Amino acid sequence: MIDHATYDALAYGVMISGAAAFVALFFVVAPYGRHARAGWGPTIPDRVGWMLMESPSLFLFGAIFFMGPHHGEPAPLALWAMWTVHYANRTIVYPLRIQSNKRMPIAIPAMALVFNVTNATMNASWIGSLGSYASDWTRGPRFIAGAALFAIGMIAKSAADRRLFALRASKKGYAIPRGGLYELVSCPNYLGEITEWIGWAIASWSLGGLAFAGFTIANLAPRALSNHAWYKRTFDDYPRERRALVPFVL
Repeated sequence: MIDHATYDALAYGVMISGAAAFVALFFVVAPYGRHARAGWGPTIPDRVGWMLMESPSLFLFGAIFFMGPHHGEPAPLALWAMWTVHYANRTIVYPLRIQSNKRMPIAIPAMALVFNVTNATMNASWIGSLGSYASDWTRGPRFIAGAALFAIGMIAKSAADRRLFALRASKKGYAIPRGGLYELVSCPNYLGEITEWIGWAIASWSLGGLAFAGFTIANLAPRALSNHAWYKRTFDDYPRERRALVPFVL
């Protein structure tokens, strides 16, 4: 268990690292997926990398949460369930659905592992022991609004992932995604994930939740812009009306 001072330090550390990542990602595109390239050291299979780097968010988070005194309360349990559904998919389901034999530099999961240990410790400690979810009447409306936003984001992300998996199963190499939110943005999966963690920040009403939502935006917004530029370079017929991340805006 961590105390409030350590919790605050972790949250501000995540905010600072998010700001640094946001700036860095405009100059260096993370070398995995369609942006994979040589020169980043030893590599491991994508499937192994995803499982390795996401596992603390599933298993460490659950262990810390259930050691806390609030683990039997309704709101913390609901928050644990939201988090666990997301990361069970990211740690187990998503990697098992990867159909390619691509590899990623081991530096990518190594860096993500450090972040995920920090982030899981911070958020699980808050909902399991440090936070309070029965002290004021506004908790109910805020929690419901945040949980609804989280669910909307998860649905959008899952639908986008399904379309990508179906497209990759039917094509050799990359193709232009069609249908659903792909008609509006190049990266609806990123938009869905950002929406999820904004919802989590509202539902948990915590500094750690805010830090994680900010880090997610800082990490995925530049990535979405890079993906959007890649699509336009790669496909002459790429729809001009699509935006990178936010419909009609960005």
